[in-house]
Amino acid sequence: PTSAQVSVVPHSERFSYTLDNDLLTTEQRQFYEDNGYLLIKKLVSDEDIERFRKEFVRICKKEVNPPGAMIMKDESLRSQFGQSEKVVNKVQDFQEDEELFRYCTLPEVLKYVECFTGPNIMAMHTMLINKLPDSEKQTFLHPMHQDLHYFPFRPASRIVCAWTAMERADQHNGCLIVQPGTHKTTLKPHGYPKWEGKTNKLFHGLLDEDEKTPKVHLVMEKGDTVFFHPLLFHGSGINKTSGFRKSISCHFASSECYYIDVKNTSQEHLEKELEEMVRKKYNATSVELKDIWNFRARLVQGERINL
Repeated sequence: PTSAQVSVVPHSERFSYTLDNDLLTTEQRQFYEDNGYLLIKKLVSDEDIERFRKEFVRICKKEVNPPGAMIMKDESLRSQFGQSEKVVNKVQDFQEDEELFRYCTLPEVLKYVECFTGPNIMAMHTMLINKLPDSEKQTFLHPMHQDLHYFPFRPASRIVCAWTAMERADQHNGCLIVQPGTHKTTLKPHGYPKWEGKTNKLFHGLLDEDEKTPKVHLVMEKGDTVFFHPLLFHGSGINKTSGFRKSISCHFASSECYYIDVKNTSQEHLEKELEEMVRKKYNATSVELKDIWNFRARLVQGERINL
């Protein structure tokens, strides 16, 4: 048979982590199958990245205040820099900011996302990370972790993160670090790492990490985008430069995914911590994990089914 005829044969039995599609090559699907991530060069345009950067600065200066967004800061720098991007480490849950949320709707991103989730796509968790230069008081090292630890929905293989570098990311400014193949494991117990005074709220890490597992530093140029599985062990190093390392990301899931009860699981302590944070922030008497995720989630393509 010709190669054209061969490509029509369904690969479903061979591939567990991607769906049949006409975008990814067999080599790309096999790479994701084996490693749990796939890097696509120059996927997002410089113009879009510039627009996201400008909106981030506006949020830092409080010129715009998106409902529900969580602005994470290094409080130790506030007296020095006041309201500026020099103190903001992360803007999380930007789903109500139409300008930043454009990232989650970019056709060039969604066409890849669909290869993992299928046609009904929810944007579940959004972040713009501004990795600050490391200081003595605080480190923005993110310990190795699995993103599924944070998510009360399944199945894992219909969830994917798209993470786009907003400038060059390398070992000097704290690029992503991945452990290829670890997406084939189960969800491991997470908690705060035992670093003296250097833990960030909700920056949980793997409690039992095998130091011998090979790590890959993902060196990325502006606009490069990596797609990765929520069970993949990953983290990021410290920023040893005087600049800021920005990235924008979204966790997407098939709207056919379903919520699970995390009680009596390794995720239960995270549920309590998150519910307590939201209760304090919104002065709410009772809030459930599912409510928090319902608020965060937005449909970006197809129809909303379960999530």
